[in-house]
Amino acid sequence: MPHVTRHDLPADLRSDLERAGYFPDLVADVLDVAVAGESVVSHLVHAETTFDADAVRRHITTLVLTESRLVVAHADDHSPDEPAGPTQPYATAATESVPLTSVRSVVLNHVVPQPQSYQRGSGSPDVTLTIGWGGVSRVDLEPASCGDPDCEGDHGYTGTLSADDIGLRVSADADGDSAVRQALAFARSLSAATAGVGRLR
Repeated sequence: MPHVTRHDLPADLRSDLERAGYFPDLVADVLDVAVAGESVVSHLVHAETTFDADAVRRHITTLVLTESRLVVAHADDHSPDEPAGPTQPYATAATESVPLTSVRSVVLNHVVPQPQSYQRGSGSPDVTLTIGWGGVSRVDLEPASCGDPDCEGDHGYTGTLSADDIGLRVSADADGDSAVRQALAFARSLSAATAGVGRLR
């Protein structure tokens, strides 16, 4: 296999990849190529395990914020393909580099149990971070109405167009309190970075 020139990723990013335990050297190398020597401002590492009928599959998503881009890396493992393809288990890894000028939305959904007893600074135990940059758009349509319950006219359709290129759910129960804090910190950094870009447009 060819060797590539490597740059050192920040120690805390490497540590989080090691802690996730999912081919950390592979993920670090594909990130190294995508980050391309830029300074890392913030990052988020999120590992998931899914259970299919006949296999256990692992997936890791890593978000890296640099001074000019959002770098998204995905890695998955696979069983041997039948009847054609690799005869041994293998992994795939892919990265996408998105200029901060292209990030359209940073949505953070908080789920808080027993909100009547919430105290400021307690934090959310369950958050979903959704980031859109126009790569993937979803259209939700429903029949339009005029408000008259007796009207049988055809008013066409109404709907919403939303961009949700990536969505990550992080919960204290499944991932731990520190993972939730890291997700909130990353969302804050990305929101600040895109707001700064917006002022320059």
